[in-house]
Amino acid sequence: MVYFAQNNPDSNFVIVIEEINRGKPSQIFGEILTLLEADKRTPNEALELTYGNEKNKKVYIPENFYVIGTMNIADRSLALVDLALRRRFSFIDLTPQLGEPWKNWLKDNFRFSSEFLSNIESRINGLNQSISNEPLLGEQFQVGHSYVTPVLGHEISDPEGWFKEVVTTEIYPLLQEYFFDSPAKAIELRDELLRGL
Repeated sequence: MVYFAQNNPDSNFVIVIEEINRGKPSQIFGEILTLLEADKRTPNEALELTYGNEKNKKVYIPENFYVIGTMNIADRSLALVDLALRRRFSFIDLTPQLGEPWKNWLKDNFRFSSEFLSNIESRINGLNQSISNEPLLGEQFQVGHSYVTPVLGHEISDPEGWFKEVVTTEIYPLLQEYFFDSPAKAIELRDELLRGL
C-alpha cells in the first residue's frame, strides 16, 4: 500500500489496525515505526529495511499514507501503551455517544420508538457518568453503544424486554467485574438501569 501512496500523491491512503496495543508495535513495525513520524516522511529519510524484499532498496512513507491504530485501554490484561507510540504519535480519546445517528438507525431497522430510545440513552448516559466518577475506573471504562445496538436482522417484538435482558446478561456481568470488591455498587447500578421499566 505504501507504494500505491508514493505513486498516487493526490490520493490519501489509510490503514486501520484494530487494538494495536495487543501486540508490541515497536517489534511489529520495526524500522517502519521511525519512518511513520511526521518529520521522516520524505525520500531523504528512506531506510533500507532489514527484512526487505529487494536488496539495497530504500523505503519511505509518504505524507499521504495514514496509520490509525485503535486501542481499548480499559482492558486490564494489556500492558501500558508502548512508549515508542506515545512519543511519536497523536492520541485521541473517543467516548460513547448514542445520539441521533444511533436513534435513527434503530428506528429505521427495529421500529423502536423515539421515546424508548431517549429513555435508553438517558439510562446509559447516567450509568456512564457513574462509572466516570469512580476513582478506580474513569471515562475509559464507560459502556459503549454496542451493548444497546442489536444485531441487524434480529427480531425484537418487546423492546423493554430486550433491554432488560441486555442489562441482566451483558451489562450487569461487566459491572460485577468493575466492582468485584463492591458487589452492592454493581447491583445498585443495575437496578438504576432497570428502574421503572
